[in-house]
Amino acid sequence: MRRQALIEATLASLAARGLGAVSVRDVAVRAGVSPGLVRHHFGSFGALLVEAYRHVVQRVDDHIDATMAGAGGDPDRRLAAFIAASFSPTIVDRDLLSAWLGFWGLVRTDPEAARLHAETYGAYRGRIEALLAAAALARGRAVDVRAGALGLSAMLDGLWLELCLDPATFTPDEATRLAADWTARFLQGGEAV
Repeated sequence: MRRQALIEATLASLAARGLGAVSVRDVAVRAGVSPGLVRHHFGSFGALLVEAYRHVVQRVDDHIDATMAGAGGDPDRRLAAFIAASFSPTIVDRDLLSAWLGFWGLVRTDPEAARLHAETYGAYRGRIEALLAAAALARGRAVDVRAGALGLSAMLDGLWLELCLDPATFTPDEATRLAADWTARFLQGGEAV
């Protein structure tokens, strides 16, 4: 319970203050506990930040999983659900952006955060590769799923970032259509098998 409260307080602090201004004291005050409990539960403040990163990744994955579960087994519907979930209000959230910016900064300086990022980004790309492979197979096409996953993940990340920074630029529906159109062209460009 206290571990979870500290994680949630860390996320709230990141959203309010950014990584450079987050402190053990600020997190402890937000969680309503003494600063010593950070060390007790996590060993260090850096370890708490890494655990908060892991928590956010799991929250995003859980949301995407739930959205995709409603798509059934059809490869196109699953891919469409994945793309749409990427621009849902749960994901296009300024507080989530603040947390991610903090975590990305942490990846540059903390080896454990870098390892976690490599692991989770690899799993994310792998998920996109599997979705593209299934959709390509259903079309009887052979595509470079690694290149497709890199391209689609970059597009999703860029559109997500801009939506979080300035939601007046375009709508989540427009972002979904852009990513879906790109994906359809990518899949069509593969070789027939």
